[in-house]
Amino acid sequence: METEGKKSFRKKVGLLLLSVGPGLFLIGYNIGTGSVTTMAKTGANYGMDLFWALLLSCIFTYVLMVAYGQVTLVTDRTALYNVKNHLGAVGKPLAIYILIACIIGEVLALSGIMGIVTDLLSDGFRRVYGVKVNTLWITIVLVIGLYAMLWYGKYLQFEKVLIVFVILMGCSFIIVFFMLLKNFDFSGFAKGFVPNIPEPRTEAGADTPYLLIAGIAGTTCSAILFIMRSTVVAEKGWKIGNLKQEKKDAFVSAAMMLFLSAVIMVVAAGTLHPKGDFLTKSEAMTGLLEPLGPVGAMVLILGVVGAGLSTVFPIILIAPWLICDYMGKERNIHSPLFRILGGLAMIFCFGMQFKVMQKVFGAPGLMVASQAFQACILPAVVIPIWVLINRKKVMKEHRAGKWMNFGLLCVFIFSLVTTFNGILGLIDKIKSFAG
Repeated sequence: METEGKKSFRKKVGLLLLSVGPGLFLIGYNIGTGSVTTMAKTGANYGMDLFWALLLSCIFTYVLMVAYGQVTLVTDRTALYNVKNHLGAVGKPLAIYILIACIIGEVLALSGIMGIVTDLLSDGFRRVYGVKVNTLWITIVLVIGLYAMLWYGKYLQFEKVLIVFVILMGCSFIIVFFMLLKNFDFSGFAKGFVPNIPEPRTEAGADTPYLLIAGIAGTTCSAILFIMRSTVVAEKGWKIGNLKQEKKDAFVSAAMMLFLSAVIMVVAAGTLHPKGDFLTKSEAMTGLLEPLGPVGAMVLILGVVGAGLSTVFPIILIAPWLICDYMGKERNIHSPLFRILGGLAMIFCFGMQFKVMQKVFGAPGLMVASQAFQACILPAVVIPIWVLINRKKVMKEHRAGKWMNFGLLCVFIFSLVTTFNGILGLIDKIKSFAG
């Protein structure tokens, strides 16, 4: 028999988990291969000079999560449905644009993720067995296995194993973070709080700060994150009475994103940056945990593979999920819509098998570029929520106050800056290939 004290403790823990549920879900979705790669490339290329972009991204992520959650709490409808039905003549085309842009961004990310995962698995086979397996065969096996799990609904059991690897990698990053602190350049870190764009590196394989600024924004303040946020809040069954919970949940999510992303950036700044390693190849990522010795390389390989594969499944469901959101229909992963579109999405897992993609980007570069593309569609998700949260017909007495409106104004300006940087970065990437 349990004592009253134990029952009370378990009840409190259960209430705590319920209060931060959607935030924990979105941390798991957002902190994956894209975050690891983008923060690592940023730290490797420019040290902590672009930390300000991460800090602002996470602050504005909090603002948008609260805004999207608040509109969902009042209307009891998800984001795309609200955009489509409450913004007059522009609502429908805007909702379609957001839907299509988010899907394009996610399938680009899918190619980058699978490229990194297969590169690291091939490197892992080389380290353990002395044999380098062709990444094409690894991709074929993974695609067949993942789609079979989608078809039969067996993915959740597999994901539990992957989560163990991801947690192990996260703990390893934190250990290395503290190991590096004794020699850490705190004055350089302080400079990273001041917004500035460092001089672009001209060495082969280096990325421009413009692309990385957009990549940071795209992997934290991601358009798809806020669309998914409204869906997760709706699935939770929260109402306007849960507004305080929704705000606390958003704060926990944004704070954890900032902490974990900053740790990875610091580790890259302390390990790869001094060596001039710009992280052009996936295998170079093992250098992030070099202070842990040979074990660190295997931990990173397993962790990134775990993070990558656990992210693939949500990504292949993005298209049918958003379509259901747009149409206001129930989401059923066993329906023909989910199975057909999920199967089509898996085709993009083969993106990095094409030589042209490898030459232009490389798997890590494509991952950052896909995140930069996400930043370019950020204005399209800021404007409609700003209008909706101030519309009396939609929000009644729960319209935004002056601080929320000020926050959304800042987010809008930030979204224009990151979009401009993203376009510049992608143009530079294409020019470097053409040249």
